[in-house]
Amino acid sequence: MKKWTVGMPDRKTVSSLMLNCGVTSLAAAALAAKGYSSPESVAESLNVSELSDPFLIKDMQKAADIINTAIDNGERICIYGDYDCDGVMSAVILYSYLNEAGADVIYYIPERSEGYGLNMKAIDSIAADDVKLIVTVDNGISAISEAEYIYSLGMKLVVTDHHQQGEQLPRAEAVVDPHRHDCFSPFKYMCGAGIALKLVAALDGGDYTMALEQFGDLAAIATVADIVSLTGENRFLVSYGMELISNSDRPSIMALKEVCGLADKPINSQSIGFGLAPRINAAGRFGSPKTAAELFLCEDYDEALASARELDRLNNLRKDAENAIVSDIESMIDKDPQLLRGRVIFLCGKNWHHGVIGIVASRVVEKFGKPCFIASDTDGEIRGSARSFGEFSVFDALTACSDVLEKFGGHLGAGGFTIKNGKAELFGQLIEKYALENHKVMPVAELKADIPLTPTELTVENVKGLDVLEPFGTDNEKPLFYIENAQILDITPLSDGAHTKLHIKLGTAQADALVFRRSPRELGFSKGDICDMIVNLGINEFRGKTSVSIVVNDIRPHMFEQSKYFAASSAFEAFLRGEELPGNYYPSMNPSRDDVVKIYKAIPDEGICSDTLYIKLNDRNINYCKFCISTEALRQLGLVTISCTDNKIKRVRVSQKADLDSAAVLVSLRNKLAKSY
Repeated sequence: MKKWTVGMPDRKTVSSLMLNCGVTSLAAAALAAKGYSSPESVAESLNVSELSDPFLIKDMQKAADIINTAIDNGERICIYGDYDCDGVMSAVILYSYLNEAGADVIYYIPERSEGYGLNMKAIDSIAADDVKLIVTVDNGISAISEAEYIYSLGMKLVVTDHHQQGEQLPRAEAVVDPHRHDCFSPFKYMCGAGIALKLVAALDGGDYTMALEQFGDLAAIATVADIVSLTGENRFLVSYGMELISNSDRPSIMALKEVCGLADKPINSQSIGFGLAPRINAAGRFGSPKTAAELFLCEDYDEALASARELDRLNNLRKDAENAIVSDIESMIDKDPQLLRGRVIFLCGKNWHHGVIGIVASRVVEKFGKPCFIASDTDGEIRGSARSFGEFSVFDALTACSDVLEKFGGHLGAGGFTIKNGKAELFGQLIEKYALENHKVMPVAELKADIPLTPTELTVENVKGLDVLEPFGTDNEKPLFYIENAQILDITPLSDGAHTKLHIKLGTAQADALVFRRSPRELGFSKGDICDMIVNLGINEFRGKTSVSIVVNDIRPHMFEQSKYFAASSAFEAFLRGEELPGNYYPSMNPSRDDVVKIYKAIPDEGICSDTLYIKLNDRNINYCKFCISTEALRQLGLVTISCTDNKIKRVRVSQKADLDSAAVLVSLRNKLAKSY
């Protein structure tokens, strides 16, 4: 369960934005909730109509001059990319332009096994190919020793990158990176392909016309895929690129849309992020990134379609591997629920595919609401990825464990690490120690609604007005809305019970709300119940009729006391970890025999989500901590199972009575009670 927060934008600001920006009330409220307080701030971030002069980026003129000189002199140039979508698109953009310009140009994209960025072995191979100038795209800003090695072999280097600068810049003829400390360009958040497109414009004298027409689609895909800020110039670039993709005659785009099922559908940031981009990334994860590069350099549709189908196959392998690891993790947790009780989740498996453990870590964080460190032991090497949220810093946590790590890197929300041989268990202990010492109260995963929604705002025109906020992405997420005090009039299963449609009443208005991937039984609501929801809004067109679409992101009983829920959940887990709690906590955590029996008897034969069961009990004498203690006691006695997959609790058929007082969790709790008196 996630903590709900609801924004309350200033009504004067909303009115001002409606009046001066010409937007609907919902769009104005969503803008105000995101921090925009004036029409000028909206225009600056959302209504950008062009890219800034490429030469405003430090060293861009130098880079263009060096590359143009190399072209004129017939010197061989190597474009050095990266194995993810951004790195591939960057390499394709610059290689294609230089090839059309008559340059003697090749490209090199490292395999995932080579690691990120420049490496000595690759440099040797490039030098052996008589290359005189290496131009990096989407990497190079941290390649200090590699840059020196390039010059020792008689080659030159131009760096183009978008990652943060370290203490030292690499030796190069030009270092083009908006994050350079001495770069004062107006927009800092382009991905590698965006920088490559700006370099192409610079090589063409600074005019963007050709660069955008030829490569705006590729840069847009990379921008969405790399999850950079979708504000400012990136909004213009993605909007421009989506139009190109929608009407593309580029064989690679047409073929990729075909295998994604997007051939006749409108293109938006979601279809790029969940359709096109994962297939491009799959090449670097389960094959070779060169497969993706070759697709986008292909000019024959039949060849492109064959390559696109190969990327689709690799993406299916990626999904299979990802799901297999998630299944392994769920089995591990079902066997040992204590793995979920820590302040953070640390899991290590054998031979989990390194190409997907970062994705898996994100899924585990989303599912269980805790910072997650996932590692794989492959041939004695233990490499991992971490994901977090809130104020829990992955990088700081890894730094605290540096004595048991071969190497690590990252930032606040994500990172990678390699654990020294035999130190995995100690690493887990150190991560927990860091969390305890630095986050006595751990961050709670949140679901944030931008604004409360009133029935009068649920009009087709008002919801359509949200389109001005597109494209959605990082720093411009799709708005979420809070619906309070909705009465459920009817509940209808969809797709054989896989999904649910709720017919609800809001004041005097009525509407349908869709709940995906939850059956009516799993929801646990009945006709007549009053609930609160956090929802997405959209437009549904069916048989010529246009209506507002409400998609439920989360739903709860009205007046659910979430502060008590999370406090109780935190206390329960702290108790299981053996942490000392205030003495007055223990009596309120202690269930009576009647409490445990009531909970046990309330479990339906087919099982039920544990949180749904607690809500349906609706017993003020059984707080959530008592409920957790009771269900854990039942689990320890073998009377119930609790699946981590869906948090479903089910009764187990037993042939003899169990001694409730013998459950380890109750023995421990009553020992604490005895000591506190």
